[in-house]
Amino acid sequence: MPYLKIQTNEVITPELEQKLLREASSLIASELGKAEKYVMVNIEPSRPMLFAGTDAPTAYLELKSIGLMESKQPEEKTKTLSAALCKLINDCIGISTDRIYIEFADAPRSMWGWNSTTF
Repeated sequence: MPYLKIQTNEVITPELEQKLLREASSLIASELGKAEKYVMVNIEPSRPMLFAGTDAPTAYLELKSIGLMESKQPEEKTKTLSAALCKLINDCIGISTDRIYIEFADAPRSMWGWNSTTF
């Protein structure tokens, strides 16, 4: 049920793309306490992007998951996720963490379909 979409203006080689997909999937499962069999990660092909008036390397991530805001301290959870995802993107692609935006979205169980039903 967690879905992570990664968009960047950097060209990612097929080898690095596979590494990033695997590492992102494992990271999301671990950070959210979800079984990795439910995690989906998508890396979109390099696209023209402008951030802070420059086309320097940048990234935009979207993380959607059921129960993202159900923890006792959701703000702490998203801070932890932000740090972990920024580190992943910086380590794998070399994009500075101050050039990464992340959108977090909580999905109601009834609005997330899978296997011919909903969660």
